Amino acid sequence: MSKILVIAEHLGGKLNSSTARAVSAATAVKGEAIDVLVLADSVDAIASEAAKIDGVSRVLTVARPENAHPLAAILAPQIAKAAAGYSHVFVPSTTFGKDVAPRVAALLGVAQVSDVMSVEAAYTFKRPIYAGNAIITVEADATHTVVATIRSASWPAALTGVNSAPIEAITVDAVLPTHTRFVELKQGSSDRPDLQSASKVVSGGRGVGSKENFDIIFKFADRIGAAVGASRAAVDAGYVPSDLQVGQTGKIIAPELYMAIGISGAIQHLTGIKDAGIIVAINKDGEAPIFEIADFGLVGDLFKIIPELEQVLA
Repeated sequence: MSKILVIAEHLGGKLNSSTARAVSAATAVKGEAIDVLVLADSVDAIASEAAKIDGVSRVLTVARPENAHPLAAILAPQIAKAAAGYSHVFVPSTTFGKDVAPRVAALLGVAQVSDVMSVEAAYTFKRPIYAGNAIITVEADATHTVVATIRSASWPAALTGVNSAPIEAITVDAVLPTHTRFVELKQGSSDRPDLQSASKVVSGGRGVGSKENFDIIFKFADRIGAAVGASRAAVDAGYVPSDLQVGQTGKIIAPELYMAIGISGAIQHLTGIKDAGIIVAINKDGEAPIFEIADFGLVGDLFKIIPELEQVLA
């Protein structure tokens, strides 16, 4: 029978919702047990959150000062040791997971399965390729541990608050490298919803025109309680920072409502929103590719349409 180890993603003492999505994927394997591994310097609060996720059998914790910051070089040797006896190791396909999982796979001597979007059988998965234009079926070797990143946008978060899994502290005998050290973490602070977990997202593109003009996107997002995103073109033009980028080389998201404003719809951007519920496009170019996948499209000047929408919402 399969035993799955899900690696918890967390920041600032709080569990990231991507962990519950990885648990959903683990549940689809229909294995014997699903354990969540928490690595941190202070594990109690994070472990308590993880223990409440439906489907979790146990929460394993490794509390070490070296785990104060999520450095892949430090975490990977510990995860590889903790993975002994498990058939699968699942990690969210986020910046964190894409950094950690390849190192774990290398240490275990296996090939990583990336961006799992569905589980067909215990060792058979589907994942996107060619910027989401094709879906392939991958069959992993059943005699080796499967290390996989889970495409968060393709999985609902497992329910929380209905479970009370036991929490167990473990010790792993892993030699940690000394060539990698944490310097600092720079991140923007915002009262807006988190881009990767928000139910509504308003994104702006090159058509917004400038960094100053992007204020119309921020104000409209605040009006409807949405997170703010951007196309790569807008980021490259310096309108907004890179942490707002949506797309193949940015964040892959699946909000209930996605509004693309002044975004033409390059394939790299469409890859990041393919799992969105309702897509609304506003662009003055009626031939823009974004209209091919939009549920609702408005052709016109965004600087006229957005104020009109705000009046309707007033």
